[in-house]
Amino acid sequence: MAYGTDQEFSDWLAAQGLTLPADAQPVEVLRAIGSAYVDAAYEGRLQCSRRTGGFEQELAWPRTGHTVNGQTVPRDLIPTPWIHASYRAAYLHATIAGWANSGRDPSRVTKREKVDTIEREFFAAGDAGNTGNAAAGFNVDPLIDGMLSTWLCANTGRDPRSLFLVI
Repeated sequence: MAYGTDQEFSDWLAAQGLTLPADAQPVEVLRAIGSAYVDAAYEGRLQCSRRTGGFEQELAWPRTGHTVNGQTVPRDLIPTPWIHASYRAAYLHATIAGWANSGRDPSRVTKREKVDTIEREFFAAGDAGNTGNAAAGFNVDPLIDGMLSTWLCANTGRDPRSLFLVI
């Protein structure tokens, strides 16, 4: 199961000026990998709605009860940006070996790096790189993150940093 179609994926690649490597996995496999990536990395941020087909629905979309900018999303819609994000993840996986199914362990963030005479120290896990909106441990692509950000549920929890004001 995957978002979009093989032809739409090929058309998207052409429109972006991208080509798959000659040794890339078949297009249908790449689409399945890209779809699995976006669902695994971002569905956790869709908790303001639920899968239309229930918990046995294979993909995160379509959804019931989802709203974007105050407008109700039709319960049969699979957002085009979600499909395009899955295509981008498929492309990245094809061009960067294992991109969609490898990641980083947030409990093992490098605090200090030294190469030759250059040394860099991080003061917080977030300083080690962009975490974006994806779940912890996933590689983050800024284009995918940007495509999906509008579709993610707003964080309704209060940020602890907003409780205090230092004057």
